[in-house]
Amino acid sequence: MATRDDKVFALLLATCALAAIWSALGAPDTATWAFEVLPLAAVLVVFAIRRRDFRFTTLSYGLLAWFFLIQCIGGRWTFAGVPIPQDLLDWLGLARNPMDRVGHFFQGFVPAILLREWLIRRRGMARGGTVFWLVTGCCLGFSAAYELLEMWCVLLFYPDAGPEWLGHQGDHWDAQWDMTMAVSGALLAQLLLGRLHDRGIRSVESRPD
Repeated sequence: MATRDDKVFALLLATCALAAIWSALGAPDTATWAFEVLPLAAVLVVFAIRRRDFRFTTLSYGLLAWFFLIQCIGGRWTFAGVPIPQDLLDWLGLARNPMDRVGHFFQGFVPAILLREWLIRRRGMARGGTVFWLVTGCCLGFSAAYELLEMWCVLLFYPDAGPEWLGHQGDHWDAQWDMTMAVSGALLAQLLLGRLHDRGIRSVESRPD
């Protein structure tokens, strides 16, 4: 019999599938859509397959689905092209579209919780400073690796479209700001959600197999 957690997970997967279809149907460039959406879609598939062997907390699955929805938005319009009303940008005092910054923030925020849970539950690491800084460093490294991958994709396949792919929008420090947003997300995720995450972990560990 399906449990409440199973039903929530199924609902999250269905929502992600519908978002991927919506994103793909409206995407102006298939390659850009694939780069933004398919890697995380593969992660979702792996999590679904491995769920029988290792179940993450509902918080972790919910955050992963949220991150996928953000990637679907970026895949549909590109992050630099997400239609944000100019009046809103003016009211916020923003000279550029901030959606790529939002994406990179959650690029650190979501993996931080997933990695934190894996280290505590699968590797038996104690909660505290070592896990906190290890998670933070890994999220920063992941963000840097993504920036390098993006650079090589442009150099190899789109050498004349660097600004469009890399999302500079006139900011020469774009890559550095992206990494800053990711590490900020990793720090805030652990500081804001640490106790809630610990309760979820205790709940999962107390359930009978």
